[in-house]
Amino acid sequence: MKKASTFVFLVGIALVLVNCTDGEKKNEAKVATSKLPTLTMLDSATYDFGTINEGDVVEHTFNFRNDGVYPLIINNITSSCGCTTPEWPKDAVASKTVSSIKVRFDTKHKTGPQAKTITVYANTEPSNHDLQLKGMVTAAPKPEATK
Repeated sequence: MKKASTFVFLVGIALVLVNCTDGEKKNEAKVATSKLPTLTMLDSATYDFGTINEGDVVEHTFNFRNDGVYPLIINNITSSCGCTTPEWPKDAVASKTVSSIKVRFDTKHKTGPQAKTITVYANTEPSNHDLQLKGMVTAAPKPEATK
């Protein structure tokens, strides 16, 4: 009986120690994550350009701030359509610094409702962020046929 109670006591101590170690690891991971760069949008992540004519070019600047401790590095930006081209800072964005991503949408051969997604890949958690341009493009008038 004495051996069994000693065994149960030792297993209990081991479980307490393992849980303490896991808790410390979780706290360390939480502290490290809280220091990661954070892409915080200063305005909306969606820009509604309203109604425009086919052939017009829309440009919009999305402003953001790095609210993390470490520098934010944008690795790449992709768009859902070749008609949408992004420009972004190639250098690291320091902590608490404001920067921007400029997006250009060419409406040539695009009519009707439009929703273009721009995905930003950075050293943040999560590692990608979506921006969006949306609006309506009215068709350009067709030239009259010559008789």
